[in-house]
Amino acid sequence: MDMQKQPLMATHVNNLTLQETAQAIGQFIEERRQAYIVEVNVDVMIRIEHDAELRRITDAADLVLVDGQPLVWVSKLYRRPVKEKVSGSDLSLELCRMAAERGYTMFILGGREGVAEQAKANMEAQYPGLQVVGTCAPPLGFEKDEAELAKVRQAISAVSPDIVLCCLGCPKQEKWIDANHRDIDARVFLCAGATVDFLAGNVRRAPAWVSRIGMEWFYRFLKEPKRLFRRYFIDDMQLFGLIVKYRHQRAGKTEVSA
Repeated sequence: MDMQKQPLMATHVNNLTLQETAQAIGQFIEERRQAYIVEVNVDVMIRIEHDAELRRITDAADLVLVDGQPLVWVSKLYRRPVKEKVSGSDLSLELCRMAAERGYTMFILGGREGVAEQAKANMEAQYPGLQVVGTCAPPLGFEKDEAELAKVRQAISAVSPDIVLCCLGCPKQEKWIDANHRDIDARVFLCAGATVDFLAGNVRRAPAWVSRIGMEWFYRFLKEPKRLFRRYFIDDMQLFGLIVKYRHQRAGKTEVSA
């Protein structure tokens, strides 16, 4: 499996399928290697463009995955096509399946009070043998409170999970992982965004065919138009400018970086 990264706009991404990604994570766990994984969609890519710290954290990630069909299309435009979109939600389900089969343990961090517990119940029912050994819904602003940060680190370390689904939203989850993961007894940290709400059944995912044609964002917008209008119709429009800015990345003009 080729684990090299290739340039995609302001960062570098791994060109892996969902199955290859799960295989790599399984290898991290078997080797007892601590690792973290960042998912990049249009919103995250635009944040990376303007946030040097988030760019540094993303560049240092063990795996950087493309979580958005528009970015898959951009990679093709640059003649460096990634194999497929690997969303945090799809990857989380695949990791639940793998964990149930191999005896790996999981911890769910994030979501409103009770949501992670519901996600745990749903996933353990769906994947017999899965061990979600802990959940935590930290209070708003916990990342600025050292006492609360210590509580979260202790809660995770107490059960020493193989996989931590970190569902705090971008850039909070990436920055929390960067600042805290070395002090936690856990193997693999996945930046999973809103996945906890999908797993809990509080938010319905778009049908697979909608995702395949790159319209999952519009499906989500229809569900939450007030919250998502600015993100999708104003902020994310910056993508077109970035496509032009990074046009030099077309294959043959930029070296592939490990």
